[in-house]
Amino acid sequence: MSPHFDAAEYGELLKMVDRMGDTPWTKVKTAAPRDAELVYRSPEVGLVNRWFLWRRKDNVGIIVIRGTNGTSTSWLENFYAGMIPAQGTLKLSDSTSFPYRLSENPRTYVHAGWTLGLAAMAPDIVSKINEYYRQGVHEFIIFGHSQGGAIAFLLRSYLQYAGNIPKDVVLKTYCSAAPKPGNLYYAYDFDYITRNGWGLRVVNAQDWVAETPFSFQTTRDFNAVNPFSDVKGTLKKQKFLLRVALGYTYGRLDRPSKRASRRMQRVLGKMAYTRVKKILPGYERPEFVQSHNYMPAGTPVILYNIPGYDERFHFDGKNIFIHHMLEPYSWLLEHVYQVNIH
Repeated sequence: MSPHFDAAEYGELLKMVDRMGDTPWTKVKTAAPRDAELVYRSPEVGLVNRWFLWRRKDNVGIIVIRGTNGTSTSWLENFYAGMIPAQGTLKLSDSTSFPYRLSENPRTYVHAGWTLGLAAMAPDIVSKINEYYRQGVHEFIIFGHSQGGAIAFLLRSYLQYAGNIPKDVVLKTYCSAAPKPGNLYYAYDFDYITRNGWGLRVVNAQDWVAETPFSFQTTRDFNAVNPFSDVKGTLKKQKFLLRVALGYTYGRLDRPSKRASRRMQRVLGKMAYTRVKKILPGYERPEFVQSHNYMPAGTPVILYNIPGYDERFHFDGKNIFIHHMLEPYSWLLEHVYQVNIH
């Protein structure tokens, strides 16, 4: 297994997603994956999360995480977008807790819903990695499309810091059509641990899903050393009228973004939690943070619009997922990189 984007390899991964038969919008249109067989299909856990394990003939394991499956419960996981610390413990039930660390930086925050999805699947994934490691599989690809891509980010981070798999396991991650998994400090951390081409984000440039969740940057989201950390002290040095004018102007710029951030955290965090609690009664509400500064992560691989694309994938005003599905990603891959995956 080698780092950096491999168009043929990515095409084979899309075929694996295309074979998740219980995902409503996937209809198998591609040939079977070459030189790989499905060896494990997990049960549904958490908010109807599921993952698959494939094994290539060259002894590379491929962990494929299912995306949103069309049910209201699966969609709830996406909308449960309050930010939580990237280090902590989730209590999933009276008897089950999930300690996790997704970054070394205490200012790193991640998506609550997708972290819950990770918590539901991670013990099973770790168990299978260790099982197949004993069979000689020491290299694994982590892959997901859409929601699956978002969880793939977090899984890669979890495996980096959990210490529950062999140290010589090699991991490569493809996050396809993935939304933003956490804040800027999460993106920094993910990009650092996967540096030199081991963590990739593949995006159709017209896919709006990759632009979500909503993001609000406030003065609280900057590094500790910044010009906003002591605004009051700076203003005190100014003459009275200038101090009043600048303070008023600064407040008008600063307060609205903080209110918007708090509102997002309240609606997509605390209020969404009450819906999740009805589905998972034993799940305790995590500690939400005062931030909603989502940022993309991973080395970008952009599938850009080329002649012929708009004619084939025409937006009619209603088909809002037209650019998010597997077919446009496969089509762009074939035409941009000249790879035949059918």
